Amino acid sequence: MSDTPLAIEIKDLIRQEGPISVARYMALALGHPRHGYYMTRDPLGLSGDFTTSPEISQMFGEIIGLWATHRWMILGSPARVSVVELGPGRGTLMADALRAIGKVMPAFAQALEVHLVETSPVLRQAQAKSLSRFKPVWHDDTASLPDQPLIVIANEFFDALPVHQLVYQGGSWHERLVGLRDGELAFGLAPEPSPATLAPRGEALDGTILEYHEAGSLVMEELSARIARFGGAALIIDYGHIELGVGDTLQAMAGHAFVDPLAQPGEADLTTHVCFETLARLAMNRHLAVDILTTQAQFLNELGIRPMAANLKHRATPEQADAIDRALARLTDDAPRAMGSLFKVLAVSAPGS
Repeated sequence: MSDTPLAIEIKDLIRQEGPISVARYMALALGHPRHGYYMTRDPLGLSGDFTTSPEISQMFGEIIGLWATHRWMILGSPARVSVVELGPGRGTLMADALRAIGKVMPAFAQALEVHLVETSPVLRQAQAKSLSRFKPVWHDDTASLPDQPLIVIANEFFDALPVHQLVYQGGSWHERLVGLRDGELAFGLAPEPSPATLAPRGEALDGTILEYHEAGSLVMEELSARIARFGGAALIIDYGHIELGVGDTLQAMAGHAFVDPLAQPGEADLTTHVCFETLARLAMNRHLAVDILTTQAQFLNELGIRPMAANLKHRATPEQADAIDRALARLTDDAPRAMGSLFKVLAVSAPGS
């Protein structure tokens, strides 16, 4: 297989500067301005590389719209509120959520302003098409969000943020790097131990990998600070672990199949599992309350996805009813490797919000 354009650039970079961190590799592979994965394509759906829950069924986004409505009422039904989505894909989730909001609480629909944190020009175009009547405002990051109450939605956002990987070897932790071996991209270790501020205390087995979610932590700290100051809540849905653990979770997807993370930089999606314990702790450091920390299956079931599915089936053709049943099963299946159990849900809010 020939090198991708980005692989050529990364190899040249390594030859000039030396091996790079896994975090820098992920940042280049996903966000390089010319060749980054999210800069050049719409990765969603059958013609893309993966499918997210909002693309499986409208019920997913509508349930989140009901959650957002409840949070707005707890906020005291403010006349102005930002409804923010981080990494909104094609805008499908937001469109479905706003439709549900408009049906159950028109006053909320009138009060809300739609803000989208998105860096991909391709996906911004798709969002502009699906959300045009709501006049969304785009942001490159969370720092430019307006100073007012906010309700934040992040579905499969944190998993794509770059992570550092530390490997325990010979009595100390070393950063895992991406370098060159026989002219090809390969993993290796930094010769010097990682700073004590990054490495955990205690011993581990040689080869143990710990992932340090610096980028995700910075986003969560920024969001938590804003929610603490202006009021509101955040809902985070992603695949990962409720408790902090060890292990290499870096994976790449292309054409709905797993591929070597180093084989096709710029042509494959890169993700890692999210540590929800870390996100919850960062929110609590800002005195936010943890309202929900559970699996996607339990979250959707408790918010009424099964009655919603039954109501949809009353107005559906037999073929449509069968599709609703399949979507419901896929979203709520709690088998060990199914979406309902693999995906976790965290909701945090400011006191009184």
